[in-house]
Formats: sequence, structure tokens, C-alpha cells
Amino acid sequence: MEHIWKQIDTYAKQWIKQAGTLIKQSFSKELLIQAKSNPNDLVTNMDREVERFLVGKIRETFPSHHIIGEEGFGEDLESKEGVIWVIDPIDGTMNFVHQQRNFAISIGVFENGIGRIGLIYDVMHDELYHAFKGHGAFMNDIELPKLEPVQVKEAVIGLNSTWVTPNKRIDKEVLTPLVRDVRGTRSYGSAAIEMAYVAAGRLDAYITMRLSPWDFAGGKVIVEEVGGTTTTLDGAPLDILTKSSVLIANPILHSEILNNYVKRDQ
Repeated sequence: MEHIWKQIDTYAKQWIKQAGTLIKQSFSKELLIQAKSNPNDLVTNMDREVERFLVGKIRETFPSHHIIGEEGFGEDLESKEGVIWVIDPIDGTMNFVHQQRNFAISIGVFENGIGRIGLIYDVMHDELYHAFKGHGAFMNDIELPKLEPVQVKEAVIGLNSTWVTPNKRIDKEVLTPLVRDVRGTRSYGSAAIEMAYVAAGRLDAYITMRLSPWDFAGGKVIVEEVGGTTTTLDGAPLDILTKSSVLIANPILHSEILNNYVKRDQ
């Protein structure tokens, strides 16, 4: 069975690089831009073209596998049984449209709900973050070390700017003390890149109120392979079939944020 997963890993790396080439070639063409759920939730013809390309490759090579994709070329799954590819063709579409940088292709491959392969390709920097469960995590050919313990006062954390939730679980009264106590905050506009940066030690934590499975699937596998903790802001496991909040960090920092900031008013 291991050789099959190595084969899947090899194909996934080839396809994500080929998808990156498609994106780079698109910069000389007309980009069609549409809004999805709101004017700031953008989708382009390239989002759809890249997802269509990846889905086509998967279905041709692994017809028994299931696919979840952001742009609707996958399936609407209710079960985590079997092998599931979770795809975000361009994570950070607004950055892609406005900056032509700070976006990534993200792929997570799961078996019965367990992450086996994670890939995040920062196309413009040609940085492929990848992990194969049990075999380490890498940035291109460089193996990423296990995450070192970091306390809040020493941490640089990635934060999403939207913090008020319907149940007021996280609000400005929680965010302000956390921002005050950390060494610094960053926002790159791409969950996949921010999760890759946590895995690589460029960020110490990433926190956001609401992500879809395709936003965090690839990063979850990579971060966990370097010893990071990935949960919701309730401390619950991330579910590849469910939208949720996300908190990822090394275990010590994760526990400190969860217990001293997120849950301190309960």
C-alpha cells in the first residue's frame, strides 16, 4: 500500500507544478473576474481552469478517488470514507488579481479522514511545501525541522482581519490583548501560504475565524508533519467536510493561546 501512496505523491507534485505553469502563462492573457458570495469573494477563469485541470488528472489516473474542490468540479461528499483529494486551485484570489503574488495552489489527500499528503505551491516564489505522512515535510528539497516551542511574547502570528462571530466567542476584547502581547502580527491574504509559513517557522501561529476545507486541508498535513497542532478555536479537530475556525501553532503556543486568550472568558 505504501508504494501506491508514493505514486500518488509523485503525481500530485507533478500536477501542482503543471498547474502553476498554467497560472504563470495566464498573466499574458485576459483575466475574467467574477464575484461569488460578496464583492470581495472573487473567482477568476484561472481558478476554474486550474481546478478543472487537476480534477481531470485525478479522475483519469485514480478513478476511484473522491474530490472536493472550491470551484464546483468535485463532489458534494457526506462521508470521509475512501481517498479524498481536497483542492483549492488558487488560494488568495484577491492577491492573484491585484498583486500577481501571495497566492498558492493547495492540495490535501486524505484516507478515511486522515491526512496522508499535503501540498502548497507558492507559484510566484516557486516554493513547493509538501509532506507525506510519516516521511517529513519539505520546502522544495529542504527538509523542514520540527517546530520549536515559542511563547506568546516571542511569537509572530498570522491573523485574519474578521473577528466578530455570531456567538461572540472571539471578539475585539480577545483579539486586542493577544495582539498586544505577541511580538508581531502579519496578514498575507492566503490561508495556505500562512499555514505553510507556520510549518517553515516564518510564522509561529495562524488564526482565522472561518475557513473551508480546501483552504486548510493541505496545510493541515504539512503542519502536523512538523509537530504542529491544528484545531478549531474550540480546540476540536479540523474536519475536511466542514467549514470552521482554525488555530495552528506549535503545541506550547497553541495551548497558551487557546487557554489564556480564546477561552479565558468562559
